[in-house]
Amino acid sequence: MNLIIKNLSKTYANGVQALNDVSLDIPTGMFGLLGPNGAGKSSLMRTIATLQEPDTGSIMLGDLDVLREKDEVRKILGYLPQEFGVYPKISAEVLLDHLAVLKGVTNSKERKELVETLLHKTNLWQSRKKNLGGYSGGMKQRFGIAQALLSNPRLIIVDEPTAGLDPAERNRFLNLLSELGENTVVILSTHIVDDVKELCTSMAIINQGTVLYKGSPSNALNEIKGKVWKKKVEKAELSQYQSEYTVISDRLIAGKPEIHVLADTCPDASFEGVEADLEDVYFSHILASTSKEEVPA
Repeated sequence: MNLIIKNLSKTYANGVQALNDVSLDIPTGMFGLLGPNGAGKSSLMRTIATLQEPDTGSIMLGDLDVLREKDEVRKILGYLPQEFGVYPKISAEVLLDHLAVLKGVTNSKERKELVETLLHKTNLWQSRKKNLGGYSGGMKQRFGIAQALLSNPRLIIVDEPTAGLDPAERNRFLNLLSELGENTVVILSTHIVDDVKELCTSMAIINQGTVLYKGSPSNALNEIKGKVWKKKVEKAELSQYQSEYTVISDRLIAGKPEIHVLADTCPDASFEGVEADLEDVYFSHILASTSKEEVPA
């Protein structure tokens, strides 16, 4: 079962175009949606989750028309938004039980088994009696996934789920997502390239509401294989290199900038070839889209 998005556009009342003719074919498994903050990722996620209407376009989940059959979609949708609130003075067990009732699980025995299963699955069983206000960021995110799984969803959407998590919590959370993606369409919307690199077999890069790349991470890497070069430069030289070359990224190493340049051949003998990674792919597409915006019409 694929999620098929065709020609989706959305402009808000303030004139901001959040989505510009977005088309994606998202298969079962983990799908990474990469883009900087404000790229349109959350707008796309909210539209798929039936929380807002697009101006134009269509979304099909298998045989379901997402934009016309919202109630049916919501029955099989698990959604963890970027801003996920919890009641701080209620335990995870009690709140999950309450949310299960709202999801239509009225049989008390069935509900008890479901809540227990999800608490074990998200590694929250030992903390089930603890008030959610005392949970760490990672524990709250895992609780968010637990509530998203209450309806045994066929589509799961998680928006910026690892932002602010420490490395241990991030790894636990990503492992959980990876398990879920075996039989379900899971959309991971993020600006953290490593999350996509470690989990997703399909991906898209979006910026300013426009899809810049769609395909597999491996194909994206092949496109720039042998075309990324690095060099350490002085801080005062950075702007000069940015004007002369396609500098896709720069980072400080021991207080000195190291630049990555995209070029078909080695710029000069002072550069060294580097094995491209997904971060290079991401920055090269973002830079290209930004440069187009800056060119006067």
